[in-house]
Order: sequence, then C-alpha cells, then structure tokens
Amino acid sequence: MLIEVKVPVLSESIADATLVSWHKKVGDIVRRDESLVDLETDKVVLEVVAPGDGVLKSIKRQEGAVVVADEVLAIIDSEAQAATVDEGQTNAPATISRLSGVAATAPRVDAKSIEIYLSPAARKLAAENNIDPTRVSGTGKDQRITKADVVDYLVTNKSHTNRSEADRVQANKSETDRSEPRRDNRETVAAGRMERRVPMSRLRARVAERLKEAQNTAAILTTFNEVNMDPVMALRSKYKQAFEKTHGVKLGFMSFFAKAVTEALKQYPVINASVDGQDIVYHGYYDIGIAVGSPRGLVVPILRDVEQMSFADIEKGIADFGLRAREGKLTLDELTGGTFSITNGGTFGSMLSTPILNPPQSAILGMHNIQPRAVVEEGEVVVRSMMYLALSYDHRIIDGHEAVLFLVAIKNALEDPARLLLEL
Repeated sequence: MLIEVKVPVLSESIADATLVSWHKKVGDIVRRDESLVDLETDKVVLEVVAPGDGVLKSIKRQEGAVVVADEVLAIIDSEAQAATVDEGQTNAPATISRLSGVAATAPRVDAKSIEIYLSPAARKLAAENNIDPTRVSGTGKDQRITKADVVDYLVTNKSHTNRSEADRVQANKSETDRSEPRRDNRETVAAGRMERRVPMSRLRARVAERLKEAQNTAAILTTFNEVNMDPVMALRSKYKQAFEKTHGVKLGFMSFFAKAVTEALKQYPVINASVDGQDIVYHGYYDIGIAVGSPRGLVVPILRDVEQMSFADIEKGIADFGLRAREGKLTLDELTGGTFSITNGGTFGSMLSTPILNPPQSAILGMHNIQPRAVVEEGEVVVRSMMYLALSYDHRIIDGHEAVLFLVAIKNALEDPARLLLEL
C-alpha cells in the first residue's frame, strides 16, 4: 500500500512553507511518527512525521522548494517495509527495555519485557541531555517516544535542563543548521575583498515585513521613565531559594514585570486595545507576548490570561518558551495573537532603546539593564539599582498622558512589589 506524506494544514495567516531538510532518503525504512522533513513557515519550523511504517519510496519535493497545505511531499510503501525487515535489515529505530535497560532492535512488546521505541530525533535529544528513556512517557503509536515527549520531560524535570555550555552551543548550532533553508550562497571576490550573499530566512523576511508595516501604518511614539529595582531585587534575593524549592523554577524579574504590566493595563485599557480599520477593539483579557531569542531569530510567544496566573505560572511559562524556542518546538498558536508585548534588551546589555510595535498590538514595553546610579531621595544623593523603561505606543489611539501614566503605574508597582502581591 502506498502512503502519501503531505504538508499539514497551515494557519489561515500562512499561505505556504519552505522545505528545509529531509531526515531520510529514498530506500530508508521509516516508522510511524518518525520525523521525516522540516518545513519553515513565517513563524515556526514544522516537523512532518511519517503517517505509517514502511520504506520511503520516492521524494516529490526537494530542499528549498516552496510548498502549500496538503501538497504531497513523498510516498511511503508500507508493504516494502515488511519485506525489508524479513531480509535482515537492522536499521529500525532502537528500543530499550524498561526492565533491563538493554538496547534491542526487535520491535515487539510482550508481557515479560515492556519495550519503548524512540524516534531518531528523540533518541538524539535524550542522549544529549543524559535522560533515561525509561522515565519518559511515550505518546506515539505503541507508546513510541517522540521528540516532543522528550522536550516535555525536560520542561517538567528541570534537573535535566542544566546542560553544559558546550551542549547548549552544539544544540543551538544544530537547530540553526536545520532552520535555515539550504539555498545556494553566492560569494564574490573583488580586489581581494570577499562578499557573501545569503537569502533571508522566511522568519527574517516576515519579521522585516511586519516591522515595516508597523512603521508605515502606526504613529509610533516612545516615552521613557526609570525605576528603582532595589525593592524587587531584595524581595527576589530573600525568597528565591524557597521559591525554587517550592515551585521547581527560578524566580526572575520577568514575572514581576508581567504582573505590573497587567495591573497597569487594567487601569488604562486603551493600552491593551488594537486598531481594526476605523474601530478600536478593547480586549477584556491580557495576553502578554514575551520576546525570546532563538537560533532562528527573535520570536514572541504569548502568555495567555496573565491576570489569572501566579508568579510561578509565569516563570514556568517563560522557561518553557525559552527551551522550546531553542528546540524549534513553539507552535503557531503560541506565536499568534497577544494584546501587549514585553522585550528585555537588558539581557544583552542594552541601556536604552525604542522598541517597535508588534502589530496589531498598540504598545510594547522595553526593559533594559540594571545599573547602580546616583539618585536624589529626600534631598540626599544615594546609590540605587536603576533601570530605564521605554514604552512605544500607537499615538492614533493612545494619548501621551495615558502612555506616561501607564508607565508611572508600572514604576510604582515595581518600586513597591507588595502592591502586586496584594493586588493593590
């Protein structure tokens, strides 16, 4: 029986995708749910898996091709698989006995020895992070462990996320290699001066398009303020060990900012609104986009309903986004929507910047690095840990005084963090 491997249904906002790389070649044995090919869209890299067991009979589209939803990418011959295995082929996915931990190749399950099956991507990720596969729950067919299962295990078991820096660099390099389409690069040499021309990735091209759209359509202004971070730093230092022990995640600064932003948005709802034609759409919920760096560039996954989240929920969500951004596992839904965004240039040493809007949102908050500076308090010069804040906003619907008061509300909440805990 011939099985077609097709492009999955894409989001309404995505017309097509670029075929990045094949993980199998014609004639290879493939297993159901095993990763076959990566597709890059404007927002994420999609992993297309095998719909059934068999042998890869033919590849219809090559790397670098632009494909659309439901287009046939390859053909799998399910009957050829059985014949090949009978002839003694042993390159089927490895299995590991849950009882003995010994690797095996016979893909069957019996009452005496429960075996688990790992896809190649899952096996590689588990090995990189020193994970015992017997501890991971498989969600694929016949309890097969997929790469997503290993990622979920990493998120929920943070002890396994402390990889060495070398491992992180290698993982990021591998993801970058997979994420960028293999296109012909052109090098030119003139008078001993070399230039290399490389096409933009789909993500970079889409980011450029949206940012230019924001500049062309919105009346963007930026207002600034500064905040004394000593109270937040003192609270964080006092409770960070107890917080991590209780919730299994570190207490960072972003949860304080997310909470402060949410409370300020409640006071000034127009900051949380968006423009739709001649209408202003006021959102009765608070979906906050958190800018996260990834090997493919900057992405902005969305924390949904932040007003209902605890500090621990926010920190876990951000840690999850960071991990899956590096692994290329963020979904389209997680990158779509949002009513407000926060970007933290301070992690890279930025002192001051003017962040650009993320359409159709009407405002974005920029955080910066924390520096000890001399400030005047009650007539005396004292040293405080200060951070500059920048709020870029769409002046078409947000007036200057609303933007300034919104930023002051964030400043007041952060300089008295007990207000956030007591929801004052």
